[in-house]
Amino acid sequence: MSVRRVVPNIQSEAAEESREFYGLLGFEEVMNRGWIMMLVSPSAPAAQVSFMAGDKTAPLTPDMSMEVDDVDAAYAAMQESGAEGDRLSRLLSSAVRRRIDGQD
Repeated sequence: MSVRRVVPNIQSEAAEESREFYGLLGFEEVMNRGWIMMLVSPSAPAAQVSFMAGDKTAPLTPDMSMEVDDVDAAYAAMQESGAEGDRLSRLLSSAVRRRIDGQD
């Protein structure tokens, strides 16, 4: 299993202000679902940041999102390490699994 990307999720109700500020640094909005907005640098696409009013798909709002090449292997590794409960939910939420599987 390998990590493909890590995106910080900033909890904020100020999406428009954040878009304007980070736009000054060259970031562009690539996704906005009302409760989550993602900005990406066109010149360095791995430079990404998300702003979340709250995670509407999970009971917790994550501090970061990770994309891995094999979510089942990642989940198994976390279980084997002893991670459980909220910590495991934060690491591998169902929202992340849906995105990796290509569902919306």
